Amino acid sequence: MSPRELQSGKFDVIVVGLGVVGSATCRELARRGARVLGLDQHAIPHTFGSSHGDSRMIRLAYYEHPDYVPLLREAYRRWEELEEEAGERLLFKTGGLYMGRMESPGELVPESLRAAREHGLAHELLDGDELRRRFPVFDLPEGYCGLWEPEAGLLLAEKALGAQIRQALAAGATIHGEEMVTRLFLDPQEVLVETEAGHYVAKHLILAGGAWSPELLDGVGLSVDLKTTRQVIGWVWPRERPERFGLDELPVWAVESENAGKMDSEGEGDPGGLWYGLPMLGHLSSRPGMKVGNHFPGPIVDPGRSGFRVPDREDAERMLPHVARYVPDAVGDLLSLGVCLYTMSPDGHFVIDRHPEHPERVSYACGLSGHGFKLGPVLGRVLADWALDGGTELPVEFLGAGRLGEVRKGRLQEAGRS
Repeated sequence: MSPRELQSGKFDVIVVGLGVVGSATCRELARRGARVLGLDQHAIPHTFGSSHGDSRMIRLAYYEHPDYVPLLREAYRRWEELEEEAGERLLFKTGGLYMGRMESPGELVPESLRAAREHGLAHELLDGDELRRRFPVFDLPEGYCGLWEPEAGLLLAEKALGAQIRQALAAGATIHGEEMVTRLFLDPQEVLVETEAGHYVAKHLILAGGAWSPELLDGVGLSVDLKTTRQVIGWVWPRERPERFGLDELPVWAVESENAGKMDSEGEGDPGGLWYGLPMLGHLSSRPGMKVGNHFPGPIVDPGRSGFRVPDREDAERMLPHVARYVPDAVGDLLSLGVCLYTMSPDGHFVIDRHPEHPERVSYACGLSGHGFKLGPVLGRVLADWALDGGTELPVEFLGAGRLGEVRKGRLQEAGRS
């Protein structure tokens, strides 16, 4: 029997799932003096979930809903704090350009503008002529306009996650990768977490399992309607003058689909949503090219299976012509493809809450719906606040599970994978 099979320990808090939210939570807890154990069934970092892919957008003019803006302001502050603490740059303010129609069914530009105006954010509304003059790499349909946000930019995804884990360890956290949770139990005073390698006891349990959240929540007697979708991303080399698509020239960008939902009889065509891109990172990444993708839920998959994780040429053929429609010179040679996961809530907003019957024992974050990475440190603070203080000052009430209807409640029991 190996030494790892005999592991045990007692902690203040156990965090299950070490993507961007779980790793941020471990760092926050450890910095506040808590004895914290972080567990993940995969390596740290890994490519099976939602916290990989080189880069992620960060923005303030949030078209999803203005109520996110106070949390986003705190996110910028916390990412910059992590940069200083870790001694490496993680956030690059390239500016952000959001393009689409102002009238219905347009959503990206008018809702981004609403958030910007409601919260006094720096922005410019650009008509079609001004868009073409200032950003000639884009070829937009007639009637499209844009919103320019100077504070938007990108985060280096794996580097940011790694920095959070390193700082958590430096502050005293215990971190175990490659260790799957098998069962969870609750008694009036403690939570017991069993894994393939041992068992651990804590006063509070935090679940941040991403695509594996349904099984984990079921293990604590809760059910949230979540669906995991397959999202293909690609890296392309520009056809001409690649310097126009580098970090110092190109903003992060998103353009509303012109032909949303116009699919043929075989399900081929434009799925809708947003087509987006992030500038080439140069020496900051081992992966060359400009990152592109479609921000719209893809096909539903089971994260416990592996076959869907390998992208193929058909994935490229379903994506690249649509990107080329809006940024024709950007799509030259295809360099690589990847697959990440969205864990979708019914309304596309996060679900972050405490157990309705055991709030002093269990809290969780899930259903980030493809737009949660940028808010990882803020959600980590909220979860740490709940675990250590029993409450938080951050305005997250609108993200509570209660908005989705009655959640199933019950005793903690056997859990699924983490």
